[in-house]
Amino acid sequence: MEIFLIPVISYLIGSFSSAYVIGRVFKKIDIRNHGSGNAGATNALRIMGRKLGVLTFFMDFAKGIVAVMIGLGLGGYSGGAIAALFAVLGHNWPIFFRFKGGKGIATTIAAMAILQFPITLISVVVGVLTAAISRYVSLGSLVFLTVLFGLTFTVLSDGGDITSIITFILMALGYYRHKGNIKRLLEGNENKIGR
Repeated sequence: MEIFLIPVISYLIGSFSSAYVIGRVFKKIDIRNHGSGNAGATNALRIMGRKLGVLTFFMDFAKGIVAVMIGLGLGGYSGGAIAALFAVLGHNWPIFFRFKGGKGIATTIAAMAILQFPITLISVVVGVLTAAISRYVSLGSLVFLTVLFGLTFTVLSDGGDITSIITFILMALGYYRHKGNIKRLLEGNENKIGR
């Protein structure tokens, strides 16, 4: 019974759109009608400023932690891995907000940090360095997802099978959500940090 509850609970947790709620409460705007139209931390930072952007990131981050902890409690490691996936699905396509959400990076980082902290930390560091050097947040996010899957696939043995599957799906979802960014990166007109 628990294994059926985990996806539902995690998806509903992920469906809480932090950027949308913060935009409505503090700025009286629908963040999805501004900037990139994405209900995520990067767009929140650009549109609402540093403080609210950081708050959005941490709220999205918290969703991943809460969902995975519940998943671990109900279904062990496999339950936590399933929770990670469905929390990100909820963030990307939230049922409460007409399925218009974010790109899932903050939630992915948090969820995977609970499941595989060293691998996630390395992936985050590589992604952040990429973003800092290139000044493209989107490129840093894509590199993070790629390194996360690559390390999971090559390094893990204990729990590695389900983790590899989950991280592959998360990577695929992340690439799909960043398809517009990928196109702009290839064309050389993607928005840079500080621009």
